[in-house]
Amino acid sequence: MNMLTFYVSEKQHHAGKLLYEWLLEEAKTLGIHGGSAFRAIAGFGRHGKMHEETFFELAGEMAVKVEFIVDDAHANQLLEKLRIESMKVFYVSHKVQSGVI
Repeated sequence: MNMLTFYVSEKQHHAGKLLYEWLLEEAKTLGIHGGSAFRAIAGFGRHGKMHEETFFELAGEMAVKVEFIVDDAHANQLLEKLRIESMKVFYVSHKVQSGVI
């Protein structure tokens, strides 16, 4: 199994939808059994600019982490879909062990 994680801006769009919503919907269409989106409260990216959510600053600049635990086939299908759509999205993939106790 793989943990496939995407980092997107909360205001980023694709095909008329918020990108994190598009990723979740596309994964569901591919038969991926679950996924989650998590909104950051603070952070910085490759440009080094610090972003923090404050009461007065709700500009949509925070990152959203979208992650899936998937087999190799589903991971490859989702990544291929992004390639076909000519999308430029940062992702991380690594092997994980999962289960229910």
